[in-house]
Amino acid sequence: MLVRLLSIGDIGVSDGMMHIGDEAMFEALRDEMRGRGVELVAVSAEPGESAERYGVEAIARIGFAGLSRDDADDRMREVVAAAKHPSSLATDDPARAVIEAIAGTDGVVVAGGGNLASRWPVHIYERVTLAAIAGELGRPVVVTGQTFGPDLGAHDRTLLSRALQNAHLVGVRETTSLALARELGVEARLGVDDASFLGDRDPREDQDADASAPRSGVLVSLSLSLGGAPRDETVARIARLVDRSAELTGEPVAFHAHFGPLDPAGPARGDAVLHDEVRAQMTTTSRVIPTGDPRAAARLARSSALLITGRYHPAVLAAPAGVPIVGLVADDYTRIKQLGVLGHWGQDGVAPLSDAGGAGIAVLGQVWAHRERIADAAAEREPRNRAEAALWWDSVARV
Repeated sequence: MLVRLLSIGDIGVSDGMMHIGDEAMFEALRDEMRGRGVELVAVSAEPGESAERYGVEAIARIGFAGLSRDDADDRMREVVAAAKHPSSLATDDPARAVIEAIAGTDGVVVAGGGNLASRWPVHIYERVTLAAIAGELGRPVVVTGQTFGPDLGAHDRTLLSRALQNAHLVGVRETTSLALARELGVEARLGVDDASFLGDRDPREDQDADASAPRSGVLVSLSLSLGGAPRDETVARIARLVDRSAELTGEPVAFHAHFGPLDPAGPARGDAVLHDEVRAQMTTTSRVIPTGDPRAAARLARSSALLITGRYHPAVLAAPAGVPIVGLVADDYTRIKQLGVLGHWGQDGVAPLSDAGGAGIAVLGQVWAHRERIADAAAEREPRNRAEAALWWDSVARV
């Protein structure tokens, strides 16, 4: 008998803009579940696009965007109350289709993406409401690949605590998220990000590639968000860091936007805007690699000699391959995430984004000098991390 799970991730390519990290986590979930005989029904911001991209059934979100806290609470109560009587909702209410989809599946998976913190209350309400509907309908809930907080207000803590305590399994990516889960009364499993091994053993990928070929190139992936750091000065400091990386390594430099347009011929948008600003300040020649898709991004990250990133998922994809990484962090949230992913693979090279030209250059020197040790540490950890990830996916499918 075919097992079907309803899953929500922060997916859906809107206005031609791809967010590689969020899509990568869902794609990994799709692959792991399909390999275990489980099919997904996706909740997406763009159901038609996601259905075509992943070859799954897809439906729209319940819908909490733009609501005040009070209105979101009312919306959540209304939808949960309708769980056993969806016809009480308007025929065009997207929550009605969500309830019917949960009733027609065997469980709910809250996937990575849309991290659960008070800075993004819409994600908390969507996921807590889904979990509550599942509870009303007697369907098990699994939460995977999450970062909790670090900012989590009292009301959100209450909502999240209730949902997590009712989940059958909870998976987190960092020790800080593990500690916060325990504060909420939840025992969680700590592991690598869900997308860590996306496509890396797929025989369809890189069939003609020489696995023993040396990695090459400095890969740069920045986030358009600078966390309040002064833009002009920060751009100049990042440019200095990237110039120094080319000088130190002797490698060519490429920029790759993890949030960027699918059409490479169109105007720069998303992270590509910041990339263009940094490139204009550099003395080193560089090139731009189109955003593409998660699998292409994974191949690119794993084949690089060095990664400089202000984004999280470039590090997720590069670190298992032993690529030395300089993580540029803008605040506590980005620091927690970067240190979390690097720690799984024996790295810790982070620097404040606002001091990329000072502390960033110092970290660059350290990670490059220790690149052989970094590669050895990743190779040592890979079998255990991969085996634990496989056991986790087995547990998700079993539940």
